[in-house]
Amino acid sequence: MATGVLPAPFSGVKISDSKLGFGKSLNFVSICDLRSLRSARRRVSVIRSSNQGSDLAELQPASEGSPLLVPRQKYCESLNKTVRRKTCTVMVGDVALGSDHPIRIQTMTTSDTKDVAATVDEVMRIADRGADIVRITVQGKKEADACFEIKDKLVQLNYNIPLVADIHFAPAVALRVAECFDKIRVNPGNFADRRAQFETIEYTEDEYQKELQHIEQVFTPLVEKCKKYGRAMRIGTNHGSLSDRIMSYYGDSPRGMVESAFEFARICRKLDYHNFVFSMKASNPVIMVQAYRLLVAEMYVHGWDYPLHLGVTEAGEGEDGRMKSAIGIGTLLQDGLGDTIRVSLTEPPEEEIDPCKRLANLGTKAAELQQGVALFEEKHRHYFDFQRRTGDLPVQKEGEEVDYRNVLHRDGSVLMTVSLDQLKAPELLYRSLATKLIVGMPFKDLATVDSILLRELPPVDDHVARLALKRLIDVSMGVIAPLSEQLTKPLPNAMVLVNLKELSGGAYKLLPEGTRLVVSVRGDEPYEELEVLKNIDATMILHDVPFNEDKVSRVHAARRLFEFLSENSVNFPVIHHINFPTGIHRDELVIHAGTYAGALLVDGLGDGLMLEAPDQDFEFLRNTSFNLLQGCRMRNTKTEYVSCPSCGRTLFDLQEISAEIREKTSHLPGVSIAIMGCIVNGPGEMADADFGYVGGSPGKIDLYVGKTVVKRGIAMSGATDALIGLIKEHGRWVDPPVADE
Repeated sequence: MATGVLPAPFSGVKISDSKLGFGKSLNFVSICDLRSLRSARRRVSVIRSSNQGSDLAELQPASEGSPLLVPRQKYCESLNKTVRRKTCTVMVGDVALGSDHPIRIQTMTTSDTKDVAATVDEVMRIADRGADIVRITVQGKKEADACFEIKDKLVQLNYNIPLVADIHFAPAVALRVAECFDKIRVNPGNFADRRAQFETIEYTEDEYQKELQHIEQVFTPLVEKCKKYGRAMRIGTNHGSLSDRIMSYYGDSPRGMVESAFEFARICRKLDYHNFVFSMKASNPVIMVQAYRLLVAEMYVHGWDYPLHLGVTEAGEGEDGRMKSAIGIGTLLQDGLGDTIRVSLTEPPEEEIDPCKRLANLGTKAAELQQGVALFEEKHRHYFDFQRRTGDLPVQKEGEEVDYRNVLHRDGSVLMTVSLDQLKAPELLYRSLATKLIVGMPFKDLATVDSILLRELPPVDDHVARLALKRLIDVSMGVIAPLSEQLTKPLPNAMVLVNLKELSGGAYKLLPEGTRLVVSVRGDEPYEELEVLKNIDATMILHDVPFNEDKVSRVHAARRLFEFLSENSVNFPVIHHINFPTGIHRDELVIHAGTYAGALLVDGLGDGLMLEAPDQDFEFLRNTSFNLLQGCRMRNTKTEYVSCPSCGRTLFDLQEISAEIREKTSHLPGVSIAIMGCIVNGPGEMADADFGYVGGSPGKIDLYVGKTVVKRGIAMSGATDALIGLIKEHGRWVDPPVADE
């Protein structure tokens, strides 16, 4: 007999199909009206939620051939185009959040909240840059008292921007500040629960219910006060600060994040309070995307329509921070999810506004135009857990003169375009490709470009350029040339770029037998045109939708392509190729690349990328490519930093210290370092870090290995060196490389 397992909100199952039974477990707990339908060529079972909504969830095997059935949950309005998820409206002061309103921009002050003048000045700077909402940390009674002065002074200065109180561990403070601020952010992981000790605790059902009753007792007064004063609330879960209770029951997982938030949301709903939004933040964009999708899927089942606040927490600074945020936030915006966003950067708060606006504009355009592709059935993508589709890497074939096995990298490849002008200075080209030079000869290194594309081949008699290309090919760097170029100016052992028309028309057959092919595909072609991919041997596919396409979504076209490939067991590696227009701003390029390629890589769809921009610096494009792969948790080529954006709790100059640590440790690929301003964003938020540098008290630093504090109270003057010593103690240190002469 087939068995069905249903996710958390399901309980009290009624079965109308006698052939199907359901098992209940703690992690899977409300559906009714189970029935079987015929859909196209196969029989499916569907469940109808017991709420007022009409959403159906299709049951599917947990894996191919498995008798275990699980719901294929809906997590967005459409799988083939960007349609903004319909939500209720939440009022934050005079600013409306929700699907009927623009995507709102917000950030957070970094000044000491008790310094009223500094905080007021910072809020005004932020408002002048275009933010819609500002959050301020409120950690104690003195800060809460200062909030009344801050609000009054801003009103006197004609600044009516809504203010949000950021609350951790302090229910009494939340009650106080709810009398003056427009919104309260509570962290379910530490509002009523004690600080996580990362202990596994065994609960009986009665004990667990008593914990929930305690949460309700502590949280209810705040809900009642928010109702009384017309305040909004954000129930904001952070991946790294889940309580021991939640982690013991659900694990340190997206499921635990959602359930942690739902415990508080159920109390709000019980008290008929609905002016709240959700957030599911993590420093890992992959975890963040999974958590938001799971949250929305659960809301669909319940019939809830609360807005979403999107953000990647502790994203860092500079391009790294913008890239991580674009990967996480951009992915969800392409799914039509998100009503307000914050880009958390270790920079002055007003600097967060520009990337926020760029992301919001990108998401708004996609939703307004409903960018997408024709309707298609999606059966192979994993929405809620990361499972990478790994294309078959090249293998050496008999008779080949050069080694093609490393033209792609198993952890994610970087391809770049090279011009004829660059070939005029071979050694400079080798350096720009990040090869290691030995006596002027190039060799691949940790972060070397894997393959290059030449739009135009050098003349046959250009011996300097052709020798430079031969030396690259000899060290297993792929060199790709268009079919027309290779037919007129053949380059030995080059791979040849062809399109579907050239394949179906047979033009590629003019090439010598055994020539390796690279196929350019849009992904939105008629299936009849894609059929040719089933009958050829390609080294890789370049997925490429022109940048200026308004109606076609690059993300959805790629998902359609991957669905076709999976359905037909075609396992060629796929490289995401984005050709940017001349004049694009650097930040715009980063945001678009993180969104368009990141939205696919976080789902395990893709084997690398090629970013092309005619007027951008070559090194910038190369670094951006590697940053994107690392941000998607693929190829790791440098130290990973988890750096909080600073706030009024921060106990040191976060920007200065972060720069100091990065300068001395940026050469440690595979090592992750968390730099946290205070204990609130301390061990819990360092879920992804190997080592941690955390403000313990004014002028003092605590050092962590993982989530365990190993050294306390280190004077700041020697803390960076102490961190390096700790890395050395654990065998993770290498000396910085010596630059080539």
